[in-house]
Amino acid sequence: MNKLAALLFVLGCFAQANAPASEVVPNATNASANAAIKERIQRLESNFRCLVCQNETIADSTADLAADLRAIIHDQVEQGATDAQIRDYMVTRYGDFVLYDPPFKPLTFALWIGPFVLLVFGFAVLVVVVLRRRRTAPAALTDLERRRARRLLGGRL
Repeated sequence: MNKLAALLFVLGCFAQANAPASEVVPNATNASANAAIKERIQRLESNFRCLVCQNETIADSTADLAADLRAIIHDQVEQGATDAQIRDYMVTRYGDFVLYDPPFKPLTFALWIGPFVLLVFGFAVLVVVVLRRRRTAPAALTDLERRRARRLLGGRL
């Protein structure tokens, strides 16, 4: 029994020694600073697209690459980088596609204007098709076609 108590004591001391200092001794100013940093990191993560999933932010994605991108953001925040510096780093490394809301510039015109152009084009095609159908009257039957129709309908035409 003495050996078990000693083992538990040593394990408890070892676990306490390896615990991060912020968890061991809570500090009111440190907690508020940590909350602000966590909120900033979450905001940054929600501004970048997962390059694997493509329809999720890296904050929502479970892909390994998203975890790597989150780690990059955490490291840069810890090093004191501003939001603009982090954004520039990510765009330089991965291109505008990594931004969940890409900027409006010549390279991204198709992304922003394309859906509207396709919508207008589709509406124009619909109008042309409907107008053509209304304009064209059915052709009159020739005598031969009329006789054949009477014969097929048994003289009821």
